Amino acid sequence: MNERYWGVDLGGTKIEAVITDRNMNQLIRRRIPTGADSGYERILRRIVGLLEELSEETGFPLPPRIGIGTPGRYEEASCSMSNSNTRCLNGRDLKGDLEYLLRRETVIANDANCFVLAESLLGAGRDIMCEGGGRTAFGMIIGTGVGGGIVSGGRVLTGAHGIAGEWGHNVLVPDGEPCYCGKRGCVETVISGPALEGYYRSLTGSSKPLMEIAGMAAEDSAAEATIRRLSGYFGAALAAVLNILDPHCCIIGGGVGNIDSLYSEETRGIIEDGLFSQKLMVPLLKPRLGDSAGVFGAALLVAGHET
Repeated sequence: MNERYWGVDLGGTKIEAVITDRNMNQLIRRRIPTGADSGYERILRRIVGLLEELSEETGFPLPPRIGIGTPGRYEEASCSMSNSNTRCLNGRDLKGDLEYLLRRETVIANDANCFVLAESLLGAGRDIMCEGGGRTAFGMIIGTGVGGGIVSGGRVLTGAHGIAGEWGHNVLVPDGEPCYCGKRGCVETVISGPALEGYYRSLTGSSKPLMEIAGMAAEDSAAEATIRRLSGYFGAALAAVLNILDPHCCIIGGGVGNIDSLYSEETRGIIEDGLFSQKLMVPLLKPRLGDSAGVFGAALLVAGHET
């Protein structure tokens, strides 16, 4: 087993890299701007340069295998990225190109999978997941978009199509708003931050950030309606997932996950209304690792690959 694990979190605005010891304690961590406006090749060079910088600073040689978390999904069948909001990645062989430049193997997963892997094993779900073997966590990122991932028995589940946990593109409102994926009324078009801000704007003609809307809900009827819309549709969407997966915990990340009403008794009641059980036993947890969950999840990809 390696003494150290290396992970990279490739985000829309930042690239972050970490080296940990075998117990996942941080040895060094750095982040730099992504520079996505300069194009795909520039992103590759920045990733390679950051890893070489860590190697030079620590004296640790690049390892045989590096974990990479990405926006969007890497499709093994076509060797290409898809559904990434960093658009210059789409259609490109990110895994193969990095392996060529680094002369190292990469283990690649989307950012939601890395988030739930880190939070379930190191963060919010750690105590629950450690209670017994084979426990399952469902992690959500609800922000500009809506994504998700599943960890079971300490490993990310990917599935036959590589889309396990992608609840954001289940249809929630038939014939609803169009989604970039080609369908209409996806979960993402209803409870993402921009979707909720758009709903408030449709009621008032005023544009406000979602957290400000949430703070106004006690005295503003349109803000209250917006947050009730979030709770109602979130509860219905999550109940459908729980009926199939029945995880031991749910971890809610992203900016929308900071809204307290998601954790209220009212929202739990909405989930129970759609649940094939009389009582919701699954805890809804806020993340603990902040915006660095992804990079630790990327390092955990390597650790899990070796077990």
